[in-house]
Amino acid sequence: MSIEIKVPVLPESVADATIATWHVQAGEQVSRDQILVDIETDKVVLEVVAPEDGQIAEFLAEEGDTVLGEAIIANFVAGAVAGQEVTKAEAEAATPAEAEETSDALSPSVRRLIAEHNIDAAAVKGTGVGGRITKEDVEAFVKNAKAAPAPTSAPAAVAAPLAERSEKRVPMTRLRKTIANRLLEAKNSTAMLTTFNEVNMKPIMDIRKQYQEIFEKRHGIRLGFMSFYVKAVTEALKRFPEVNASIDGDEIVYHNYFDVSIAVSTPRGLVTPVLRDTDKMSLADIERNVRELALKGRDGKLTVADMTGGNFTVTNGGVFGSLMSTPILNLPQSAILGMHAIKDRPMAVNGQVEILPMMYLALSYDHRIVDGRESVGYLVAIKDFLEDPTRLLLDL
Repeated sequence: MSIEIKVPVLPESVADATIATWHVQAGEQVSRDQILVDIETDKVVLEVVAPEDGQIAEFLAEEGDTVLGEAIIANFVAGAVAGQEVTKAEAEAATPAEAEETSDALSPSVRRLIAEHNIDAAAVKGTGVGGRITKEDVEAFVKNAKAAPAPTSAPAAVAAPLAERSEKRVPMTRLRKTIANRLLEAKNSTAMLTTFNEVNMKPIMDIRKQYQEIFEKRHGIRLGFMSFYVKAVTEALKRFPEVNASIDGDEIVYHNYFDVSIAVSTPRGLVTPVLRDTDKMSLADIERNVRELALKGRDGKLTVADMTGGNFTVTNGGVFGSLMSTPILNLPQSAILGMHAIKDRPMAVNGQVEILPMMYLALSYDHRIVDGRESVGYLVAIKDFLEDPTRLLLDL
């Protein structure tokens, strides 16, 4: 039975998509629900799985092709086809010549991986059916090559050949192009300004040290800094509604809800999934949801719903060692808060010098809607909440 493999229905905000990676090749036997292809949109990667046991009979779209929603990209034949299935025993019994012939049939994703790492396909030992080379084989080969010890230097009498100068060109992914366009738009279409402050993190660090074990036993998750950041951001947004607003044409839209985007670094690039109704979340709820979004981002499982909306963004460059930066607005939001590395610094306290764990805060905002008084007041409110966390509990 022949089945058409189609692009999933795309969200309203997504016009088209790109075929990212075919995980199978024509004629390869696959099982039901096995991933056939990754389709990349501007926001997320969609996985298309096999509807039945069977095989791809014909590809109608190749890697890199732009496709529309519900477009037919392959023809699939359901059921095992005689002569196509190869048992493990048959594969092991295959002659070297047969294995070599089969390994030449590389899938598009394997060919691209080999080209990216500039390696010889003949040097890679295939572990697939009939000796076919898989993506895992290529990745293992590259990993082993990097881990191999450097060769012993040649005798002084023999001049070592000069290393070849080379370069490679890799097309931008749709996500990377979208990130680039949105950042450029933010710079060109807003009156962006950044204001700075610093915060003493010792009170929060003391709380974490005192209650970490109890918190983890009670809620099943570690108490991190992000929950305090989000709580402080949310409480400050209540006091400065302009920072929680956005511009729509000639109108200012004030939001009476609190959806905070969290910048997450993934293998595909920076994404900003959304925590919704953070004013109704406890610290444990925030930690649990942030962890879930981070894992989904790492595994490429974020949905369009996870990425849609958000009135304010928190980005924590401190996890990568950033000491200070000026974050760029996440349109159409009017502000973004950058957190940075916590460093011990000498500070003047009551006329005495003390070594305290300090962190710089950076608030970038759209000056068209947020004035200096609101931006500075908002940042000071966050500083006060973080330096005296009891204010978060007492709503002070």
